[in-house]
Amino acid sequence: MEKQGPDNRISRRGIPDRLLVPVLVAAILLLFVFFLKDIMIPYIRLELRHDVAGARELLLDKGVLGFLSVTLVEALQMVVVFIPAEFIQISSGLSYPFCIALLLCDLGVCLGASIIFVLVRFLHYNSAAFEKRRQKMDQISAALHRRNTILFMYLLFFMPFIPFGAICYFGSGTRLPYGKYIRTVATGVIPSIIVSNLIGEAGMAFLVRDLPLWLLVLVIVLLAAALFAVIYFFLDRFCFRESDGTPDSPLYQLIFTIGRLMQGRGPRVVIHDERLQEADVPYVLLSNHQSFFDFMYIHQMAHPRNPAFVVNEYYCTRPGLRWLRRKTGQLSKKLFTKDLSSPMGIMRTVRKGYPVVIFPEGRLSPDGCTNPIVEEGAAFYKKLGADLVLVKLRGAYFAGPKWRKRRFRSGNEVSVTVERVVKKDELRTMSDGELNRLIAEALRNDASEDAMGVYPRGHRAEGLENILYRCADCGALYTTAGIGDKLRCTACGREHTLDETYHFTDGPHTISAWYERIRELERPGLDSVALRAPVRTVIYGANGGPARREEGECSLTAKEFSYRSENEDFTIPTDRLPALAYSCGKEFELYHNDELHYFYPLKQGIQAARWALIVDLLAERRREERE
Repeated sequence: MEKQGPDNRISRRGIPDRLLVPVLVAAILLLFVFFLKDIMIPYIRLELRHDVAGARELLLDKGVLGFLSVTLVEALQMVVVFIPAEFIQISSGLSYPFCIALLLCDLGVCLGASIIFVLVRFLHYNSAAFEKRRQKMDQISAALHRRNTILFMYLLFFMPFIPFGAICYFGSGTRLPYGKYIRTVATGVIPSIIVSNLIGEAGMAFLVRDLPLWLLVLVIVLLAAALFAVIYFFLDRFCFRESDGTPDSPLYQLIFTIGRLMQGRGPRVVIHDERLQEADVPYVLLSNHQSFFDFMYIHQMAHPRNPAFVVNEYYCTRPGLRWLRRKTGQLSKKLFTKDLSSPMGIMRTVRKGYPVVIFPEGRLSPDGCTNPIVEEGAAFYKKLGADLVLVKLRGAYFAGPKWRKRRFRSGNEVSVTVERVVKKDELRTMSDGELNRLIAEALRNDASEDAMGVYPRGHRAEGLENILYRCADCGALYTTAGIGDKLRCTACGREHTLDETYHFTDGPHTISAWYERIRELERPGLDSVALRAPVRTVIYGANGGPARREEGECSLTAKEFSYRSENEDFTIPTDRLPALAYSCGKEFELYHNDELHYFYPLKQGIQAARWALIVDLLAERRREERE
């Protein structure tokens, strides 16, 4: 028999392998073409319009050809990558019994996966749609210390943001044999197909059997929760066991997914992190704190490894959140109180090789200016033996200021800039005072001086009285009111209008300048200040203990803060009170005996800002006296 070269081997049916591949691909394409005119084009058009009911009628009308069209369209979306599979799976669930719908969808996935295998393995085809998603898949792959290809493909099938087709393009580009490849695909997609088909079944019950709408919504939510539970069990059990309790945990990404949902269509974020390459991992990143979503902006930087964030302990010790913090390796800090667990946690995280993000102000800026850093940490940062990355946020304050009652969508811009990287060797040569001054200067910012965009949405002044609680003209207390775009004083009748850049059209021209004028009005009376307020108190037990509620009275003088109720009576010298955290127009808060006390004034919630400012001014005076 004549010998054949390695590229000219004869198949059992006498067709060269080099010809067999194109013949098979051409045959499959001809099948697609056969159905295009009457079924597939109308079906895809319905899909683009999200017309599930129309798709159901089309499938039922075509009989057996409807079965084939589900399989072929499912295969087509696999090859093209960017066509979503959920529509096909839900409409098949609406049209056919569950078992048949599941089989048809799974066959379609296997057919599409086989076509991709041929295209990649034999024809060396590269999909542009897949290449766009390669970076996300590489990020997930990097989190696995020992990647098994089959296990990794299962993991990707469970990720809701990665199309099945992209996963098949990835698998086809590996050395995985076809048998193992197709078995992995056929079984890996089943959980998602089951959920989609069952949603279709529930939709059919709603349309045909008068299933109540609330029950339909409940079924969909429960199915989604069940899928999430399966995904989490798989990830936690098989993929990320070694990363449990670290920022490499899959739940870490869940936190930021929830953050994106909460944020909605936020501002455009511009990252200037070229200098981050100068820092060795792990590093400690310090940033100013302008808005609740600052952690989302910092997360978008090109961190070589997921960083751990130091956050308010309140958000880490509540039921559920405490578990999430522990599973994702995040760090908690009691605000403005001695807390040994926080520095110990930071040291452990750095030793494990993870970056740590700290907002040294410890609270949001009230007026857009960077708060004084009342707990200076130069000595601690030097002790960590890690590079220090200093980052400045600009534009985030007006995107979501703490005083505004509502979040507005706007076209403004938020910039995240690495101002400086201080190498650990340089840290050793600096005194604590030099380093603290360097940090304060790098993070210093005044939002009113930044021209980061315009804010055409009206009602810009609503809630502003909760920060600018005193009239800048007559000095009257608690007489300001934000109405529309105007801040009005009910005592003297003066009005100040905010323009589209959040500047007042007359003096004082900025929010920070008005706030500074209030500081000037408060300074002369510091020694004689005597604030008193009846409050409703919510006390959160130590280490996530149960909350209890009561009523009492708070008072503040230049020397001490005190609280009295039927159950408690304590006094804290003001020299042990570096700052007072608060929520605008609602409450102020502090720790006592490791329990977090929230004090809600029964009258004039606006005064919470004044209590906090008085504490700030007293702390400022102490710093000046020391210097």
